[in-house]
Order: sequence, then C-alpha cells, then structure tokens
Amino acid sequence: MDFTPHTEAEIAEMLRVIGVSSIEELFAVIPSEFKVKGCMNLPESMSEADVLARMKELAALNMTADQCPSFLGGGAYNHYVPAAIHHLVGRGEFLTSYTPYQPELSQGTLQAQFEYQSMVAQILGMDVSNASMYEGATAMTEACLMAQKHTRRDILAVSSLVHPQYIDVLRTYTGAGEIVMIPAAPDGTTDMDAARRLVGDNVAAVVVQTPNFLGVIEDVRGFSDMIHDAGGLSIVTFTEALAFGLIDAPGNRGADICAGEGQSLGIPLSFGGPYIGMMGVKQEFVKSMPGRLIGKTKDHEGRDCFVLTLAAREQHIRRERASSNICSNEALCAVALTIYMSMLGRNGYPRLAMLNHLKAERLKGMLREAGFELPFAGPTFNEFVVRIGGDATRKIRELAEQGMMAGIALGSYFPHLSDCILVAVTEKTRDADMDALIAAL
Repeated sequence: MDFTPHTEAEIAEMLRVIGVSSIEELFAVIPSEFKVKGCMNLPESMSEADVLARMKELAALNMTADQCPSFLGGGAYNHYVPAAIHHLVGRGEFLTSYTPYQPELSQGTLQAQFEYQSMVAQILGMDVSNASMYEGATAMTEACLMAQKHTRRDILAVSSLVHPQYIDVLRTYTGAGEIVMIPAAPDGTTDMDAARRLVGDNVAAVVVQTPNFLGVIEDVRGFSDMIHDAGGLSIVTFTEALAFGLIDAPGNRGADICAGEGQSLGIPLSFGGPYIGMMGVKQEFVKSMPGRLIGKTKDHEGRDCFVLTLAAREQHIRRERASSNICSNEALCAVALTIYMSMLGRNGYPRLAMLNHLKAERLKGMLREAGFELPFAGPTFNEFVVRIGGDATRKIRELAEQGMMAGIALGSYFPHLSDCILVAVTEKTRDADMDALIAAL
C-alpha cells in the first residue's frame, strides 16, 4: 500500500514551483552513502494480532524499576504515583487540552494551570511561576538565558556538581566560551572559595543545584549573597523537587530564579519522558520569564475568571519578540503534578519528604556498618554516593544481569569516582531491597 498522498501530477507541479526537475535532483545534496539503494530489508507483513504479540515479547525484555530492587536516581526518581492521577488526567477535558489560542474560552484549562503556578511558586519559594516548561535541563538553560539578557553580561559561573546532562544542554545553547566551571569541595558541595575567585562584575549568574548531582545539599544563601554583591543573579536548579518539602525553598535562600525538573511530583518514569520543567522567579523578573503566565481577574459581571496574562512564546507573538522558542507548556504533566500535590496536601508533602530522607539515612547507616565508605560528608536528602571498591560500571552491569538496578556508576561523569555509585532511595524502597543491595555489594 502506498502511503504517499500526492498524485504524480501534484508532485510534478511542486517540483516545477521550487525549480527542480526530479525527486532525485531535490535530494542530490544528501551524500550517496546515506541513501537506501534498492529495497529495504524489512520483514514480511504481520497481522495485528501477531504484531501485538511480538511487541509484548519485546516489552518483556525490559527490566522496569517496579520489577526489581531499584536505586536509580540522578534526575529520574521512582516515586509512587497514585492511581487517581492516571484516571483524572485521562479525562477528555484534560487529555485533549493543550495550548489555548483563544485562551479566555478555556477557563477550565486556565484554572488548572493557575493552580499549578500557585503550587510551584510555594514549593520553590518564589513570587511567580510560569505555566510549566519542557523539562529540567532546558528550564535551567532558559533561566541562564534570562540572566544574560537581564544583566547584559555573558559569563555564567556554573557549579561542576550541576547534573552533567543539564550542563551539556546549557553548552549547546550558550556555547562553551560563556561558561566557567566552579570546582567541587572535598565534602561534596560546590567550592565556595573557588567561586569567589571566579565571580566578578562580568558574571551574569551563579548556577548551583541543590541537592546537587552527588546528592549533597548546597549553601544556596552563601552563593546568592556572593553573586548579588557582584551585581549578578542567583540561579538554583534541581532534579528532585520533593527535597523542598524538607529543606528550605531556594527562593527563601536568596535565589532570583529557580528552574528544574518536577518529575518526582506525580510524573511516572516512562522511559525518560514526558517530564515537566518547573520555573519560578522573583517579581522583578516576571517580564523576562519565558513561557506563559496565567492570571486571575474579574469579568464584566464581577465573577472570578482566568486570563492569559503573559505569553512570551513565538506561538503567540512575533517570533523576533519571543523570549524563548523551546519553552513548551507541558499542560497534561502540569495537571498531573497539580493533582498529585493536591492529594498530598500541605502536610503530606513534608511528611513524604521526611520519609524519603529517613529511608536514605537508614541505608547509609547499613552501608557504613557493612564496611563501605561514604566519601562525602555533606548533608543529603534521599540520594548519596557510596564507594564500593573496584570498577563500579562493571559491578552495576553484573547486578543488572542478576535483576537489580544498583544505582548510577559515576566514572563516566567524574573519572576520580570510578569506584563509586550514586544511590537513590524513595518511599517505594523496601527494607528487603536495602538488604539485597548490601548483600549484592
């Protein structure tokens, strides 16, 4: 069956308009080694039932975090997602709504996003939140671009303990020449003294992550005061949003912009996405904030209603005036996060955070008793580094073959930690899982 919708006459007319004589000429710029010659080596066609059976066979080869003891973290966390969330976000009024181009007609969508903004602003300790972003890495990058634009400075001082993949994304958008890296201190935090030597009046922002990639909680207040003295902005990123149920929110510690990943709050792992970027700013930076901002007002009859207050995306305004062209609004994920936080409530959020922390501290104690070294003395939330001795990459591969996800080998990110793994603990981690990890290591 030919799935090309165009007739030969239509194809000929399109080629004539663009000034080429054939399909071959159109694609002549593609090197020949990348072109398929002859027929592709595809399997025979299958019935729907056979295709479904085959897909189930392939799916069974995957080992998911719910099928085995899992201590994976590093930006994606295996938290429990209540069944009510999947049920509610699957309702048509949520599932089919995305970007309202006639926004005031979409009161339900706007209200859901307004509630999301309100919750995120509280979580991050910020004055204002936008209506969500693509995911954590690009949210952090957008925060850095904001700082450069606001301060009219190019240099970004970035902690080397920000998630390495976040730094890769930042380099892609800004160029390596605009980034100076702040080294780590022996306790697993960002070196404050080194930062003072690097931060001058040409630095747009200092970027730190808390808890950082090694799981250690950073001194956000210290870095905020430092960069403010130099006339720049304090940016805090994060991968584990649940941590702010226990540690003080970045906005309360002097951060000007806070942007990171919200997957922990009701978003399933899903093989890497879709996730959700969270961004909050202080009031003075609202007009520079990318994405969309939903506001609450009164209609002509005095009733509460919701409006699209700011829309700095190129979908809404002229492209040359847009503050960003990557700040997708993850509307369905934002609804899921809002439902999740509504279910936890004001008291449940810190209680769940405390449960994660206590379970992680329990495992740390068990590892120490078993003779393992925890190389970093800084305080942690639910993720930490353990030195296992030997090649951590090989050990993790061996344990995966035995049905255990033991954590993340750190050697590919930090060569001097090639014998260390990053271990994450959540409320789903059972005592039996901890015992199994100790025995396996």
